[in-house]
Amino acid sequence: MTDGSITGSDLPAIAHPNHGRTVAAWVTTVGISLAALMAAIGIGTTAWTLVWAGSIAAVASLAAGAVLKALGYGQPAR
Repeated sequence: MTDGSITGSDLPAIAHPNHGRTVAAWVTTVGISLAALMAAIGIGTTAWTLVWAGSIAAVASLAAGAVLKALGYGQPAR
C-alpha cells in the first residue's frame, strides 16, 4: 500500500495540448448529447421507440468516436 502521495514519477511527461478538441471527441460528444435528448423526449412522452432509438444512437456515437480515433482523427490539429 502507498501513503497516497503523488511523486513526480507518477505524472505524465507532458500534458496533451488539445484538451479534447479533436474531431473524434466532438463527434462523440455531440452524438451522445443528441442521443440523450432523444431518449429524454421519448421518456417524457412515453414513446418507447424513441427511447430505444436514443439508446442505439448513443452506442453508435461511441463506436463512431472510437473508429475516428483509430483513423487518426483523435490527434490534435497542428
